[in-house]
Amino acid sequence: QVQLVESGGGLVQAGGPLRLSCAFSGDTFSRYIMGWFRQAPGKEREFVAAINGDGYNTYYLESVKGRFTISRNNAKNTVDLQMNRLKPEDTAVYYCAVRGFMSGQVYEAHKYIYWGQGTQVTVSS
Repeated sequence: QVQLVESGGGLVQAGGPLRLSCAFSGDTFSRYIMGWFRQAPGKEREFVAAINGDGYNTYYLESVKGRFTISRNNAKNTVDLQMNRLKPEDTAVYYCAVRGFMSGQVYEAHKYIYWGQGTQVTVSS
């Protein structure tokens, strides 16, 4: 059974950094595209970032480009999201997810087959 365990969420002041980590277990980690999504109260879940299996290709939501960096360590079975220059509008529950092997785009949430429990990120002004 694939399991995802997230850590690193919390409260941070606007302009500050925060790093989220996600530990994967239960399958061959390097085969999968990994993604981060977020959901704010009253809003739809939205794509934030993704990274392919070997770590060489990354994809980002336009509003986080230049501020967030997704990375992975296939020796440790982990994927991280480094968030810098945080803004109040970044406040949301952040989810780590595993994409399936079907065709489509990396930003399509319904193509992700395993999800973490979510971790709260709150950015104060």
